[in-house]
Formats: sequence, C-alpha cells, structure tokens
Amino acid sequence: MKDKAFIVPVEKIERSILFIREEKVMLDVDLANLYGVTTKRLNEQVKRNRNRFPEDFMFQLTEKEKAEVVANCDHLKMLKFSPHLPYAFTEHGAIMLATVLNSSVAVQASIQVVRAFIKLRELIATHKEFARKLDEMEKKYDAQFKIVFDVIRQLMSPPEKDKRKVGFLREKERQK
Repeated sequence: MKDKAFIVPVEKIERSILFIREEKVMLDVDLANLYGVTTKRLNEQVKRNRNRFPEDFMFQLTEKEKAEVVANCDHLKMLKFSPHLPYAFTEHGAIMLATVLNSSVAVQASIQVVRAFIKLRELIATHKEFARKLDEMEKKYDAQFKIVFDVIRQLMSPPEKDKRKVGFLREKERQK
C-alpha cells in the first residue's frame, strides 16, 4: 500500500496534542505538517469552508496563548516569528479538516489523529479510575487502622493520677 508510507506514528501525534482552554487540541501548523500541506493552504481551506468549523471544532489562539505555546513547545518555536495567530482544532475539527483537504494523505493522517485522541482519552480515564481506587483504599485503610491510631493515642496520653493519697491515713479516712 502506497498510503502506508504517509502514516505518522500515533506517539508523534500525541506530542502535538495540547491542552488549551480546557480542550485537547492540535494547532494548524502541526495538522498541516501531518496532512502534507502548508499551513497557509490549510487555513485557506478553513476560510473557504468556515461553516464546517463551529467554535467547538476550532478557535484562534490569543497573543498570550500563542506566547505560552511557543515558550512550552520546542517544535513550535517558529511560531514566534509568525505575524498570524494560529488556529487550534479539536478532535472533531481535525477530522473535518481531512474532509475539506480531501487528499489520501489527509484521510490516512486523520485516522491516526483520531487514534491519538482516543488513546489520550483512555489514558485520562485510566488516571481517573486509578485516583478513584486510591481514594477508596485510603478510606478503607483509615477505617482499618482507626483502632491502631486509637491505641497509639491512648499510649501517648498521660496516665491518670492515682486518686488515693499516699502516706499515713488518719483514723477518719481509714474508716471510710
């Protein structure tokens, strides 16, 4: 298969997925590289088909977000010199791009993008499940070790004073 040569490893795509505005996204520059087109060409197609990219599929970064991305992602250093603000595409936006670009490379790459997003979603779910189990264990062990902690606290508290008087008792006290 000739298209197999164009398939990018899911791991490489995973490194391109960023978390911006509480969304998992890929930037236009990474998607253009992945789909085998220039960023300019990709953005032209997006502008021609703007109705296919609602806000939950794509948004444009602010200057502050762009600066943060450039500072944190080595592979995006060249964005520092670009006068344009990059576009960020959610999983659905990345898939829609493949239909707009309509090339075999874009279709194959979009499959890999979907796989990367799915893998990331599974990883997040695994971490949530792990955190939930850890909370359950902590509650369970707190209950089991309550007795141990109570005994330790008793040992740590000062002993009660003997209420009996030490020394010679008077006649009246002995009769009691």
